[in-house]
Amino acid sequence: MNYRRLMAVAAVAGLVSGVAGAATLDDVKAKGFVQCGVNTGLVGFAAPDADGNWTGFDVDYCRALAAAVFGDAEAVKFTPLTGKTRFTALAAGEIDVLSRNTTWTYSRDVDLKFTFLGINYYDGQGFMTHRSLGVDSALDLDGATICIQTGTTTELNLADFFRANNMSYEPVPIETNAEARELFFAEACDVYTTDRSGLAATRATSEDPDSLVVLPEVVSKEPLGPLVAHGDDQWADIARWVLNALIIAEEKGLTAANVDSMMANTNDPEVARLLGTEGEYGAMVGLSSDWAANAIRATGNYGEIFDRHIGPDTAIGLSRGLNALYTDGGLLYSPPFR
Repeated sequence: MNYRRLMAVAAVAGLVSGVAGAATLDDVKAKGFVQCGVNTGLVGFAAPDADGNWTGFDVDYCRALAAAVFGDAEAVKFTPLTGKTRFTALAAGEIDVLSRNTTWTYSRDVDLKFTFLGINYYDGQGFMTHRSLGVDSALDLDGATICIQTGTTTELNLADFFRANNMSYEPVPIETNAEARELFFAEACDVYTTDRSGLAATRATSEDPDSLVVLPEVVSKEPLGPLVAHGDDQWADIARWVLNALIIAEEKGLTAANVDSMMANTNDPEVARLLGTEGEYGAMVGLSSDWAANAIRATGNYGEIFDRHIGPDTAIGLSRGLNALYTDGGLLYSPPFR
């Protein structure tokens, strides 16, 4: 195929893709809000407060997405989902995006036909037990009863770890973190296993955190992030670049407080492109030129979101670790905005 014909075919394909990809954005605008799937209740990540208002690290991503689309962080509704129900809801179109501490894996990406938008938290599976049991290592858990959420990678990793170390265990199946807390705090299981961030959140909500110990072993890679269904490239691009915008904002020193002054005064070309004062980047995805500024203004940058909900000064008390910017020795990194 000659070059001119190849370019013509590519142009037609791009036009068709662009038309087909507009469906979700159009639907979202028509109903006036983003429907976001979140955890049924994991303090620091997604949980309703006493007034029923959802708050948390994953929740703020949804609010940033709503702000990018509507200029309003409140234009979002939340659907609490378990490990079992989250994928069915996304595949059925009951939610527009899933932001629920979900691990990016090959089969979920390819076989279940979901599009992961990036990694917003680098995690790994761990084990938490009662200090009274005197256990110092996961290798001492032979024969333990273990609370485990069904329908998760955690369930599979647990089986792999015990098989590899020639140990046995008795699973205590649970569906929600609330159920896990109830059983584990009542000592109906010896151990609770999930992502270490989830263990930290659970430990922080106990009446006596010092009576619980998170064991040192990390037995898996758990790259967590938001996802959408396959088939709508435009919506995936929007949702992906909202996450990227929050990461770039931290790298560039953009905050909720200074985004307006930076729009007016920046000399950084990438910041100008991101905030919409240079180029036509919003039009490329069907949004206003200031979509990223709206997102940052609504929630702050990635670091602000992290520190507000799960950082060292919160009850969860997580350090940035692998989730620090690459310039600070972490893995957090966005493609360039250009």
